[in-house]
Amino acid sequence: MRRRARGFTLVEVMLATVLLAGGLALAFASVRSAMAISQRGEQIAAQSERMRAVQALLRRQLASALRSPLEVPDPTREPVFFQGDDQGMQFVADLPGYLGRGGPYLHALQVDGAAGHRRLLLGLVLLQEGERIEENPPRPPEVLADELKDVRLRYRGVDASNGQLTEWLPRWEDTRRLPLLVEVQIVPARGTPWPPLVVSLRAGGSGGAR
Repeated sequence: MRRRARGFTLVEVMLATVLLAGGLALAFASVRSAMAISQRGEQIAAQSERMRAVQALLRRQLASALRSPLEVPDPTREPVFFQGDDQGMQFVADLPGYLGRGGPYLHALQVDGAAGHRRLLLGLVLLQEGERIEENPPRPPEVLADELKDVRLRYRGVDASNGQLTEWLPRWEDTRRLPLLVEVQIVPARGTPWPPLVVSLRAGGSGGAR
């Protein structure tokens, strides 16, 4: 006489169900953690690429800054070739054709917004003999970086009174000269500060004594 096959008890079924649920929960947590790490890595990579692109643009344009007037020359007053303080600067540099029409453009780098939500903007206006040629419709400023905790600009050049190199200055007073060096410090609202960008201006220091 054949013996009937013994089935699973209720306790065994419940234990197997608990073990299966625990395994699924562990697998789901592992997948979610891996996805979060991957997304975080992609975010960091994107931020690093953005930082490199912004710094490369600023380095190229500042290094090629021209001793060219920001406005139409006025014989009654001295020309202005460079303006800068800790929250913005204006200078003239040639713009590559793929970014505009080519030729000299007024570059207006400006910090905008409140702490933690600051933005670094770059306004570009075509110049012809110092006259600003506005586009139609007007070209809005380019947002180079946003969600910033702090941005600081500093300048260093030759003191016209003694011919010595100045300390780092929060404001550039000698508008007839270009500074020798410009530093851009950027601190994001989240993440680590950008490495300070220090650019040497090829036309820096040129101009008559004041």
